Amino acid sequence: MPDAVVIGAGPNGLVAANLLADAGWSVEVLEEQPEPGGAVRHDSGVDPEFVSDVFSSFYPLAAASPILAGLGLEEHGLRWSHAPHVLAHPLSDGTCAVLDRRVDTTAASLDAFAPGDGTAWRRLHEVWERLRPDILNALFTPFPPVRSTLRLAARLRGAGGLRLARSLVLPVRRLGEEEFRGAGGRLLLAGNALHADLAPEAAGSGGYGWLMSMLGQTYGFPVPVGGSGALTTALVHRLRARGGTLRCGRRVSRIVVRDRRAVGVRTADGETVPARRAVLADVSVPDLYGGLVGPEHLPVQIQDDLERFQWDFATFKVDWALDGPVPWRTEEAARAGTVHLADGVDELTRFAAQIAMGQVPDRPFVLFGQMTTADPSRSPRGTESAWAYTHVPHGVRADAGDEGLTGGWDAGEQEIMADRIERQVERFAPGFRSLVRARRILAPPTLQSLDANLHGGAINGGTTALHQQLFFRPLPGTGRPETPLAGLFLASASAHPGGGVHGAPGANAARAALRRHSPSGLTRLQQILASRDRTGTKR
Repeated sequence: MPDAVVIGAGPNGLVAANLLADAGWSVEVLEEQPEPGGAVRHDSGVDPEFVSDVFSSFYPLAAASPILAGLGLEEHGLRWSHAPHVLAHPLSDGTCAVLDRRVDTTAASLDAFAPGDGTAWRRLHEVWERLRPDILNALFTPFPPVRSTLRLAARLRGAGGLRLARSLVLPVRRLGEEEFRGAGGRLLLAGNALHADLAPEAAGSGGYGWLMSMLGQTYGFPVPVGGSGALTTALVHRLRARGGTLRCGRRVSRIVVRDRRAVGVRTADGETVPARRAVLADVSVPDLYGGLVGPEHLPVQIQDDLERFQWDFATFKVDWALDGPVPWRTEEAARAGTVHLADGVDELTRFAAQIAMGQVPDRPFVLFGQMTTADPSRSPRGTESAWAYTHVPHGVRADAGDEGLTGGWDAGEQEIMADRIERQVERFAPGFRSLVRARRILAPPTLQSLDANLHGGAINGGTTALHQQLFFRPLPGTGRPETPLAGLFLASASAHPGGGVHGAPGANAARAALRRHSPSGLTRLQQILASRDRTGTKR
Protein backbone atom coordinates (compact mmCIF):
# COMPACT_ATOMS: atom_id res chain seq x y z
CA MET A 1 0.00 0.00 0.00
CA PRO A 2 1.61 3.31 -1.05
CA ASP A 3 1.59 6.25 1.32
CA ALA A 4 0.09 8.43 -1.42
CA VAL A 5 -1.72 8.01 -4.71
CA VAL A 6 -1.40 10.87 -7.19
CA ILE A 7 -4.10 11.12 -9.85
CA GLY A 8 -2.61 12.53 -13.04
CA ALA A 9 0.96 12.70 -14.36
CA GLY A 10 0.89 16.27 -15.57
CA PRO A 11 3.64 18.59 -14.31
CA ASN A 12 1.77 19.37 -11.09
CA GLY A 13 1.12 15.71 -10.33
CA LEU A 14 4.73 14.80 -11.03
CA VAL A 15 6.05 17.66 -8.89
CA ALA A 16 3.81 16.58 -6.02
CA ALA A 17 4.95 12.96 -6.35
CA ASN A 18 8.62 13.98 -6.42
CA LEU A 19 8.31 16.09 -3.29
CA LEU A 20 6.51 13.34 -1.39
CA ALA A 21 9.18 10.87 -2.47
CA ASP A 22 11.85 13.30 -1.26
CA ALA A 23 10.16 13.25 2.15
CA GLY A 24 10.39 9.46 2.27
CA TRP A 25 6.84 8.58 1.23
CA SER A 26 6.06 5.73 -1.13
CA VAL A 27 4.14 7.19 -4.07
CA GLU A 28 2.12 5.76 -6.94
CA VAL A 29 1.05 7.98 -9.86
CA LEU A 30 -1.87 6.91 -12.06
CA GLU A 31 -2.26 8.53 -15.49
CA GLU A 32 -5.21 8.14 -17.85
CA GLN A 33 -3.25 8.76 -21.06
CA PRO A 34 -0.79 6.22 -22.51
CA GLU A 35 2.12 8.56 -21.67
CA PRO A 36 2.82 11.06 -18.89
CA GLY A 37 3.08 14.82 -19.14
CA GLY A 38 -0.43 16.20 -19.32
CA ALA A 39 -0.08 19.37 -21.40
CA VAL A 40 3.73 19.07 -21.49
CA ARG A 41 4.34 16.60 -24.33
CA HIS A 42 5.86 16.56 -27.79
CA ASP A 43 5.78 14.22 -30.78
CA SER A 44 6.57 13.96 -34.49
CA GLY A 45 2.95 13.76 -35.53
CA VAL A 46 3.08 16.62 -38.04
CA ASP A 47 6.12 15.38 -39.96
CA PRO A 48 8.60 12.61 -39.03
CA GLU A 49 11.54 15.03 -39.33
CA PHE A 50 9.96 17.68 -37.10
CA VAL A 51 9.45 17.82 -33.33
CA SER A 52 6.14 19.44 -32.44
CA ASP A 53 4.98 20.43 -28.96
CA VAL A 54 1.46 19.09 -28.69
CA PHE A 55 0.27 21.62 -26.11
CA SER A 56 2.49 24.11 -24.25
CA SER A 57 5.93 25.23 -25.45
CA PHE A 58 7.46 28.28 -23.74
CA TYR A 59 8.04 28.26 -19.99
CA PRO A 60 8.88 31.59 -18.32
CA LEU A 61 7.11 30.49 -15.13
CA ALA A 62 9.15 27.28 -15.06
CA ALA A 63 12.34 29.32 -15.36
CA ALA A 64 11.23 31.54 -12.48
CA SER A 65 9.88 28.75 -10.29
CA PRO A 66 11.92 28.02 -7.15
CA ILE A 67 10.00 24.75 -6.94
CA LEU A 68 11.30 23.39 -10.25
CA ALA A 69 14.73 24.84 -9.58
CA GLY A 70 14.82 22.97 -6.27
CA LEU A 71 14.22 19.65 -8.03
CA GLY A 72 17.53 19.90 -9.88
CA LEU A 73 16.07 18.59 -13.13
CA GLU A 74 19.24 19.43 -15.04
CA GLU A 75 20.75 16.44 -13.22
CA HIS A 76 18.10 14.34 -14.96
CA GLY A 77 18.79 15.53 -18.49
CA LEU A 78 16.80 18.76 -18.78
CA ARG A 79 18.41 21.56 -20.79
CA TRP A 80 16.93 24.92 -21.78
CA SER A 81 17.24 26.93 -25.00
CA HIS A 82 16.27 30.49 -25.95
CA ALA A 83 15.42 32.28 -29.18
CA PRO A 84 17.47 35.45 -29.91
CA HIS A 85 14.45 37.59 -28.95
CA VAL A 86 11.87 36.61 -26.35
CA LEU A 87 8.83 38.04 -28.10
CA ALA A 88 7.88 40.28 -31.00
CA HIS A 89 4.64 42.09 -31.81
CA PRO A 90 4.72 43.32 -35.42
CA LEU A 91 2.18 45.72 -36.90
CA SER A 92 0.96 45.99 -40.47
CA ASP A 93 2.80 49.31 -40.94
CA GLY A 94 6.14 47.51 -40.56
CA THR A 95 6.91 48.57 -36.99
CA CYS A 96 7.57 45.94 -34.35
CA ALA A 97 7.75 45.92 -30.56
CA VAL A 98 10.42 43.58 -29.19
CA LEU A 99 10.85 42.01 -25.77
CA ASP A 100 14.43 40.88 -25.22
CA ARG A 101 16.30 39.57 -22.18
CA ARG A 102 18.57 42.59 -22.57
CA VAL A 103 16.74 45.58 -21.12
CA ASP A 104 18.61 47.94 -23.45
CA THR A 105 17.27 46.10 -26.50
CA THR A 106 13.68 46.18 -25.26
CA ALA A 107 13.97 49.86 -24.36
CA ALA A 108 15.43 50.76 -27.76
CA SER A 109 12.55 48.97 -29.47
CA LEU A 110 10.01 51.03 -27.54
CA ASP A 111 11.86 54.30 -28.09
CA ALA A 112 11.41 53.70 -31.82
CA PHE A 113 7.66 54.09 -31.25
CA ALA A 114 7.94 57.15 -29.01
CA PRO A 115 11.08 58.73 -27.52
CA GLY A 116 11.08 58.26 -23.77
CA ASP A 117 9.12 55.00 -23.77
CA GLY A 118 12.35 53.09 -23.25
CA THR A 119 12.87 55.02 -20.03
CA ALA A 120 9.30 54.22 -19.00
CA TRP A 121 10.00 50.52 -19.55
CA ARG A 122 13.13 50.77 -17.41
CA ARG A 123 11.04 52.27 -14.60
CA LEU A 124 8.62 49.35 -14.74
CA HIS A 125 11.56 46.97 -14.74
CA GLU A 126 13.17 48.68 -11.74
CA VAL A 127 9.94 48.23 -9.78
CA TRP A 128 9.91 44.55 -10.79
CA GLU A 129 13.49 44.03 -9.67
CA ARG A 130 12.71 45.60 -6.31
CA LEU A 131 9.61 43.46 -5.76
CA ARG A 132 10.53 40.30 -7.66
CA PRO A 133 11.67 38.04 -4.77
CA ASP A 134 8.54 38.64 -2.73
CA ILE A 135 6.20 38.50 -5.73
CA LEU A 136 7.59 35.11 -6.72
CA ASN A 137 7.44 33.82 -3.16
CA ALA A 138 3.83 34.97 -2.87
CA LEU A 139 3.00 33.44 -6.25
CA PHE A 140 4.53 30.02 -5.64
CA THR A 141 3.62 29.37 -2.01
CA PRO A 142 0.28 28.34 -0.43
CA PHE A 143 -2.40 30.96 0.00
CA PRO A 144 -2.39 33.12 2.01
CA PRO A 145 1.36 33.78 1.65
CA VAL A 146 1.64 35.62 4.97
CA ARG A 147 5.40 36.19 5.18
CA SER A 148 5.78 37.14 1.53
CA THR A 149 2.76 39.45 1.71
CA LEU A 150 4.14 41.30 4.73
CA ARG A 151 7.53 41.74 3.04
CA LEU A 152 5.82 42.76 -0.19
CA ALA A 153 3.70 45.33 1.63
CA ALA A 154 6.84 46.84 3.17
CA ARG A 155 8.54 46.99 -0.23
CA LEU A 156 5.44 48.46 -1.84
CA ARG A 157 5.62 51.41 0.51
CA GLY A 158 9.09 52.14 -0.80
CA ALA A 159 8.04 51.61 -4.43
CA GLY A 160 5.06 53.94 -4.51
CA GLY A 161 2.63 52.16 -2.22
CA LEU A 162 -1.00 52.68 -3.14
CA ARG A 163 -0.09 54.26 -6.47
CA LEU A 164 1.71 51.10 -7.53
CA ALA A 165 -1.07 48.88 -6.19
CA ARG A 166 -3.51 50.93 -8.25
CA SER A 167 -1.39 50.41 -11.36
CA LEU A 168 -1.39 46.65 -10.91
CA VAL A 169 -5.17 46.38 -10.75
CA LEU A 170 -5.71 48.63 -13.76
CA PRO A 171 -7.00 47.27 -17.05
CA VAL A 172 -3.98 46.75 -19.28
CA ARG A 173 -5.27 49.27 -21.82
CA ARG A 174 -5.30 51.98 -19.15
CA LEU A 175 -1.92 50.94 -17.73
CA GLY A 176 -0.38 51.15 -21.19
CA GLU A 177 -1.88 54.56 -21.79
CA GLU A 178 -0.57 55.88 -18.47
CA GLU A 179 2.95 54.50 -18.89
CA PHE A 180 3.70 54.83 -22.63
CA ARG A 181 3.21 57.48 -25.28
CA GLY A 182 3.62 55.09 -28.22
CA ALA A 183 2.13 51.76 -29.23
CA GLY A 184 5.13 49.54 -28.52
CA GLY A 185 4.98 49.28 -24.73
CA ARG A 186 1.20 49.08 -24.81
CA LEU A 187 1.37 46.14 -27.21
CA LEU A 188 3.83 44.19 -25.07
CA LEU A 189 1.69 44.57 -21.95
CA ALA A 190 -1.65 43.87 -23.65
CA GLY A 191 -0.44 40.92 -25.70
CA ASN A 192 1.02 39.29 -22.62
CA ALA A 193 -2.21 39.86 -20.68
CA LEU A 194 -4.02 37.87 -23.35
CA HIS A 195 -1.85 34.83 -22.67
CA ALA A 196 -4.63 34.42 -20.12
CA ASP A 197 -8.32 35.12 -20.68
CA LEU A 198 -8.04 38.80 -19.74
CA ALA A 199 -9.44 41.40 -22.12
CA PRO A 200 -7.57 44.73 -22.37
CA GLU A 201 -10.41 46.33 -20.39
CA ALA A 202 -10.51 43.72 -17.60
CA ALA A 203 -9.55 44.79 -14.08
CA GLY A 204 -6.20 43.28 -13.12
CA SER A 205 -5.13 42.64 -16.70
CA GLY A 206 -2.52 45.36 -16.31
CA GLY A 207 -0.83 43.56 -13.43
CA TYR A 208 -0.91 40.24 -15.29
CA GLY A 209 0.47 41.78 -18.48
CA TRP A 210 3.22 43.47 -16.48
CA LEU A 211 4.06 40.22 -14.65
CA MET A 212 4.33 38.17 -17.85
CA SER A 213 6.35 40.91 -19.55
CA MET A 214 8.77 41.14 -16.66
CA LEU A 215 9.14 37.37 -16.45
CA GLY A 216 10.10 37.44 -20.11
CA GLN A 217 12.47 40.33 -19.52
CA THR A 218 14.26 38.52 -16.70
CA TYR A 219 13.99 34.83 -17.55
CA GLY A 220 13.06 34.84 -21.22
CA PHE A 221 10.56 32.36 -22.66
CA PRO A 222 12.79 29.27 -22.61
CA VAL A 223 12.02 25.88 -24.18
CA PRO A 224 13.31 22.42 -23.25
CA VAL A 225 15.91 21.19 -25.71
CA GLY A 226 14.46 18.43 -27.85
CA GLY A 227 10.79 19.11 -27.13
CA SER A 228 8.52 20.10 -24.28
CA GLY A 229 8.28 16.48 -23.15
CA ALA A 230 11.92 16.65 -22.08
CA LEU A 231 10.68 18.44 -18.97
CA THR A 232 8.29 15.57 -18.29
CA THR A 233 11.00 13.01 -18.93
CA ALA A 234 13.23 14.66 -16.33
CA LEU A 235 10.42 14.71 -13.75
CA VAL A 236 9.62 11.04 -14.36
CA HIS A 237 13.29 10.00 -14.26
CA ARG A 238 13.75 11.84 -10.97
CA LEU A 239 10.63 10.27 -9.46
CA ARG A 240 11.65 6.75 -10.41
CA ALA A 241 15.16 7.33 -9.09
CA ARG A 242 13.54 7.98 -5.71
CA GLY A 243 11.43 4.87 -5.78
CA GLY A 244 8.19 6.37 -7.06
CA THR A 245 5.89 4.38 -9.35
CA LEU A 246 4.14 5.66 -12.48
CA ARG A 247 1.44 3.71 -14.30
CA CYS A 248 -0.05 5.09 -17.51
CA GLY A 249 -3.27 4.04 -19.20
CA ARG A 250 -4.95 3.86 -15.76
CA ARG A 251 -7.98 6.14 -15.60
CA VAL A 252 -9.21 6.82 -12.09
CA SER A 253 -13.01 6.76 -12.02
CA ARG A 254 -13.67 7.26 -8.30
CA ILE A 255 -11.98 8.31 -5.07
CA VAL A 256 -12.72 5.82 -2.32
CA VAL A 257 -14.11 7.57 0.77
CA ARG A 258 -14.52 6.03 4.20
CA ASP A 259 -15.64 7.99 7.27
CA ARG A 260 -15.18 11.29 5.39
CA ARG A 261 -11.60 10.40 4.53
CA ALA A 262 -10.02 9.59 1.15
CA VAL A 263 -8.47 6.15 1.53
CA GLY A 264 -7.67 5.26 -2.08
CA VAL A 265 -8.93 5.30 -5.66
CA ARG A 266 -10.77 2.98 -8.01
CA THR A 267 -9.76 2.74 -11.67
CA ALA A 268 -12.08 2.41 -14.65
CA ASP A 269 -11.25 -1.30 -14.99
CA GLY A 270 -12.23 -1.99 -11.38
CA GLU A 271 -8.86 -2.00 -9.62
CA THR A 272 -8.77 -0.45 -6.15
CA VAL A 273 -5.51 1.25 -5.19
CA PRO A 274 -5.40 2.09 -1.48
CA ALA A 275 -3.52 5.07 -0.07
CA ARG A 276 -2.17 4.89 3.46
CA ARG A 277 -1.92 8.64 4.01
CA ALA A 278 -3.20 10.81 1.14
CA VAL A 279 -4.71 11.12 -2.31
CA LEU A 280 -3.52 14.05 -4.41
CA ALA A 281 -5.63 14.97 -7.45
CA ASP A 282 -4.04 16.69 -10.42
CA VAL A 283 -7.47 17.11 -12.02
CA SER A 284 -9.76 20.06 -12.64
CA VAL A 285 -11.98 21.02 -9.74
CA PRO A 286 -15.21 20.22 -11.63
CA ASP A 287 -13.85 16.74 -12.38
CA LEU A 288 -12.84 16.28 -8.75
CA TYR A 289 -16.06 17.40 -7.10
CA GLY A 290 -18.37 16.66 -9.97
CA GLY A 291 -17.06 13.21 -10.78
CA LEU A 292 -14.34 11.55 -8.69
CA VAL A 293 -15.99 12.42 -5.38
CA GLY A 294 -19.67 11.62 -5.11
CA PRO A 295 -22.02 14.45 -4.11
CA GLU A 296 -23.01 12.58 -0.95
CA HIS A 297 -19.53 13.29 0.42
CA LEU A 298 -19.57 17.03 -0.26
CA PRO A 299 -21.10 20.06 1.45
CA VAL A 300 -24.05 21.53 -0.41
CA GLN A 301 -22.19 24.85 -0.68
CA ILE A 302 -19.48 23.29 -2.85
CA GLN A 303 -22.04 21.88 -5.22
CA ASP A 304 -23.68 25.30 -5.46
CA ASP A 305 -20.34 27.03 -6.06
CA LEU A 306 -19.44 24.57 -8.81
CA GLU A 307 -22.35 25.87 -10.84
CA ARG A 308 -20.63 29.28 -10.84
CA PHE A 309 -17.15 27.95 -11.67
CA GLN A 310 -15.86 29.66 -14.82
CA TRP A 311 -13.47 28.13 -17.32
CA ASP A 312 -10.94 30.22 -19.20
CA PHE A 313 -11.30 30.64 -22.97
CA ALA A 314 -11.38 27.60 -25.24
CA THR A 315 -8.28 27.12 -27.40
CA PHE A 316 -7.80 26.28 -31.07
CA LYS A 317 -4.26 25.28 -32.11
CA VAL A 318 -2.49 24.52 -35.40
CA ASP A 319 0.96 22.93 -35.78
CA TRP A 320 3.04 23.28 -38.94
CA ALA A 321 6.10 21.80 -40.57
CA LEU A 322 7.47 24.65 -42.69
CA ASP A 323 9.94 24.29 -45.56
CA GLY A 324 11.64 27.55 -44.63
CA PRO A 325 11.72 30.40 -42.13
CA VAL A 326 8.54 32.42 -41.74
CA PRO A 327 8.70 35.38 -44.19
CA TRP A 328 7.93 38.12 -41.69
CA ARG A 329 7.78 41.69 -42.92
CA THR A 330 10.04 42.70 -40.02
CA GLU A 331 13.40 41.18 -39.19
CA GLU A 332 12.72 41.42 -35.45
CA ALA A 333 9.84 38.95 -35.69
CA ALA A 334 12.10 36.46 -37.47
CA ARG A 335 14.36 36.36 -34.40
CA ALA A 336 11.64 35.91 -31.78
CA GLY A 337 10.51 32.64 -30.27
CA THR A 338 6.99 33.97 -29.67
CA VAL A 339 5.21 36.37 -32.02
CA HIS A 340 1.92 38.13 -31.17
CA LEU A 341 -0.30 38.83 -34.16
CA ALA A 342 -2.91 41.56 -33.78
CA ASP A 343 -2.81 44.94 -35.48
CA GLY A 344 -2.91 47.04 -32.34
CA VAL A 345 -4.61 47.11 -28.94
CA ASP A 346 -7.95 47.98 -30.53
CA GLU A 347 -7.83 44.72 -32.48
CA LEU A 348 -7.14 42.87 -29.23
CA THR A 349 -10.21 44.50 -27.68
CA ARG A 350 -12.29 43.58 -30.73
CA PHE A 351 -11.11 39.97 -30.48
CA ALA A 352 -11.92 39.70 -26.76
CA ALA A 353 -15.32 41.35 -27.24
CA GLN A 354 -16.26 38.84 -29.93
CA ILE A 355 -15.44 35.96 -27.59
CA ALA A 356 -17.47 37.60 -24.80
CA MET A 357 -20.43 37.73 -27.19
CA GLY A 358 -20.04 34.06 -28.09
CA GLN A 359 -18.69 34.77 -31.56
CA VAL A 360 -15.83 32.97 -33.29
CA PRO A 361 -13.39 35.85 -33.99
CA ASP A 362 -12.99 36.82 -37.62
CA ARG A 363 -9.49 38.24 -37.03
CA PRO A 364 -8.18 35.99 -34.26
CA PHE A 365 -5.40 37.18 -31.99
CA VAL A 366 -2.72 34.62 -32.78
CA LEU A 367 0.13 33.55 -30.52
CA PHE A 368 2.72 32.12 -32.88
CA GLY A 369 5.62 29.92 -31.81
CA GLN A 370 8.85 29.48 -33.81
CA MET A 371 10.30 26.39 -32.19
CA THR A 372 13.33 25.85 -34.43
CA THR A 373 14.26 29.49 -33.88
CA ALA A 374 14.15 28.77 -30.13
CA ASP A 375 15.73 25.30 -30.33
CA PRO A 376 17.53 24.29 -33.55
CA SER A 377 17.10 20.59 -32.72
CA ARG A 378 13.37 20.76 -33.54
CA SER A 379 13.64 20.44 -37.35
CA PRO A 380 16.14 20.15 -40.24
CA ARG A 381 18.38 23.11 -40.94
CA GLY A 382 16.65 25.79 -43.00
CA THR A 383 13.14 24.74 -41.91
CA GLU A 384 10.87 25.77 -39.05
CA SER A 385 8.70 23.79 -36.66
CA ALA A 386 5.92 26.24 -35.84
CA TRP A 387 2.55 26.45 -34.16
CA ALA A 388 -0.13 28.99 -33.44
CA TYR A 389 -3.08 29.10 -31.15
CA THR A 390 -5.99 31.41 -30.62
CA HIS A 391 -9.04 31.46 -28.39
CA VAL A 392 -12.69 30.82 -29.18
CA PRO A 393 -15.85 30.78 -27.03
CA HIS A 394 -16.91 27.62 -25.23
CA GLY A 395 -20.48 28.18 -26.33
CA VAL A 396 -20.49 29.53 -29.88
CA ARG A 397 -23.56 31.61 -30.69
CA ALA A 398 -22.39 33.08 -34.00
CA ASP A 399 -19.46 33.44 -36.38
CA ALA A 400 -18.01 36.95 -36.58
CA GLY A 401 -16.70 35.90 -39.97
CA ASP A 402 -18.82 34.97 -42.96
CA GLU A 403 -18.15 31.24 -43.00
CA GLY A 404 -20.88 30.09 -40.65
CA LEU A 405 -18.78 28.41 -37.95
CA THR A 406 -21.01 26.92 -35.25
CA GLY A 407 -18.48 25.58 -32.72
CA GLY A 408 -19.34 21.99 -33.60
CA TRP A 409 -15.71 21.62 -34.72
CA ASP A 410 -16.27 18.82 -37.20
CA ALA A 411 -13.56 18.22 -39.80
CA GLY A 412 -14.92 20.92 -42.10
CA GLU A 413 -15.09 23.58 -39.39
CA GLN A 414 -11.59 22.72 -38.20
CA GLU A 415 -10.18 23.30 -41.69
CA ILE A 416 -12.03 26.62 -42.02
CA MET A 417 -10.71 27.87 -38.67
CA ALA A 418 -7.17 26.72 -39.42
CA ASP A 419 -7.33 28.61 -42.73
CA ARG A 420 -8.55 31.69 -40.85
CA ILE A 421 -5.54 31.52 -38.55
CA GLU A 422 -3.22 31.14 -41.54
CA ARG A 423 -4.75 34.23 -43.17
CA GLN A 424 -4.01 36.17 -39.99
CA VAL A 425 -0.39 35.03 -40.17
CA GLU A 426 -0.25 36.03 -43.85
CA ARG A 427 -1.18 39.62 -42.93
CA PHE A 428 2.20 39.93 -41.22
CA ALA A 429 4.17 37.30 -43.16
CA PRO A 430 3.12 37.29 -46.85
CA GLY A 431 3.92 33.95 -48.47
CA PHE A 432 3.64 31.97 -45.24
CA ARG A 433 1.12 29.49 -46.64
CA SER A 434 3.38 28.54 -49.54
CA LEU A 435 5.90 27.14 -47.01
CA VAL A 436 3.52 24.72 -45.33
CA ARG A 437 4.72 21.14 -45.81
CA ALA A 438 2.18 19.70 -43.37
CA ARG A 439 -0.16 20.88 -40.67
CA ARG A 440 -2.07 19.39 -37.75
CA ILE A 441 -5.21 20.85 -36.24
CA LEU A 442 -6.03 20.60 -32.53
CA ALA A 443 -9.56 21.86 -31.98
CA PRO A 444 -11.02 22.24 -28.47
CA PRO A 445 -12.54 18.73 -28.36
CA THR A 446 -9.24 17.24 -29.54
CA LEU A 447 -7.28 18.99 -26.81
CA GLN A 448 -9.69 17.68 -24.19
CA SER A 449 -9.47 14.13 -25.56
CA LEU A 450 -5.68 14.26 -25.16
CA ASP A 451 -5.79 15.78 -21.66
CA ALA A 452 -9.04 15.70 -19.67
CA ASN A 453 -7.90 18.74 -17.65
CA LEU A 454 -8.16 20.87 -20.81
CA HIS A 455 -11.94 21.08 -20.65
CA GLY A 456 -13.18 22.37 -24.00
CA GLY A 457 -9.63 23.48 -24.74
CA ALA A 458 -9.30 25.63 -21.60
CA ILE A 459 -5.61 25.66 -20.71
CA ASN A 460 -5.46 27.45 -17.33
CA GLY A 461 -7.69 25.31 -15.11
CA GLY A 462 -10.25 28.11 -14.82
CA THR A 463 -10.45 31.81 -15.57
CA THR A 464 -7.60 34.12 -14.54
CA ALA A 465 -10.07 36.93 -13.82
CA LEU A 466 -9.95 38.44 -10.32
CA HIS A 467 -13.23 36.88 -9.22
CA GLN A 468 -11.61 33.41 -9.38
CA GLN A 469 -8.18 34.11 -7.93
CA LEU A 470 -6.60 34.03 -4.45
CA PHE A 471 -9.21 32.94 -1.87
CA PHE A 472 -11.78 32.67 -4.67
CA ARG A 473 -9.75 29.96 -6.43
CA PRO A 474 -11.06 27.49 -7.28
CA LEU A 475 -14.21 28.28 -5.29
CA PRO A 476 -15.06 31.07 -2.81
CA GLY A 477 -13.44 30.60 0.57
CA THR A 478 -10.89 28.04 -0.58
CA GLY A 479 -7.52 29.11 -1.98
CA ARG A 480 -5.64 26.17 -0.48
CA PRO A 481 -5.11 22.54 -1.57
CA GLU A 482 -7.07 21.06 1.35
CA THR A 483 -10.55 19.74 0.52
CA PRO A 484 -13.63 18.89 2.66
CA LEU A 485 -12.36 15.30 2.84
CA ALA A 486 -9.45 14.40 5.09
CA GLY A 487 -6.52 13.02 3.15
CA LEU A 488 -7.62 14.51 -0.20
CA PHE A 489 -5.69 17.41 -1.73
CA LEU A 490 -6.23 19.39 -4.95
CA ALA A 491 -2.97 19.52 -6.91
CA SER A 492 -4.00 20.96 -10.28
CA ALA A 493 -4.04 24.32 -12.03
CA SER A 494 -7.58 24.79 -10.71
CA ALA A 495 -5.91 25.55 -7.35
CA HIS A 496 -3.91 28.65 -6.40
CA PRO A 497 -1.94 30.13 -8.14
CA GLY A 498 -3.46 28.69 -11.32
CA GLY A 499 -2.28 27.83 -14.80
CA GLY A 500 1.21 27.73 -16.25
CA VAL A 501 4.03 25.23 -15.90
CA HIS A 502 5.63 26.02 -12.56
CA GLY A 503 4.63 23.18 -10.23
CA ALA A 504 3.17 25.37 -7.48
CA PRO A 505 -0.24 23.65 -7.13
CA GLY A 506 1.46 20.25 -6.93
CA ALA A 507 4.04 21.48 -4.45
CA ASN A 508 1.40 23.16 -2.29
CA ALA A 509 -0.64 19.96 -2.20
CA ALA A 510 2.39 17.84 -1.29
CA ARG A 511 3.38 20.17 1.52
CA ALA A 512 -0.19 20.25 2.84
CA ALA A 513 -0.26 16.45 2.91
CA LEU A 514 3.09 16.31 4.69
CA ARG A 515 2.08 18.96 7.18
CA ARG A 516 -1.04 17.01 8.08
CA HIS A 517 0.36 13.49 8.11
CA SER A 518 4.13 13.70 8.44
CA PRO A 519 5.62 16.84 10.02
CA SER A 520 9.03 15.16 10.08
CA GLY A 521 8.71 14.47 6.35
CA LEU A 522 7.93 18.14 5.71
CA THR A 523 11.03 19.16 7.69
CA ARG A 524 13.12 16.72 5.67
CA LEU A 525 11.73 18.11 2.42
CA GLN A 526 12.47 21.68 3.49
CA GLN A 527 16.06 20.69 4.24
CA ILE A 528 16.44 19.09 0.81
CA LEU A 529 15.07 22.15 -0.99
CA ALA A 530 17.20 24.49 1.09
CA SER A 531 20.32 22.59 0.00
CA ARG A 532 19.84 23.81 -3.56
CA ASP A 533 20.13 27.28 -4.99
CA ARG A 534 17.67 28.82 -7.45
CA THR A 535 19.39 27.24 -10.44
CA GLY A 536 18.71 23.78 -9.06
CA THR A 537 22.37 22.94 -8.43
CA LYS A 538 23.67 21.68 -5.12
CA ARG A 539 25.40 24.18 -2.94
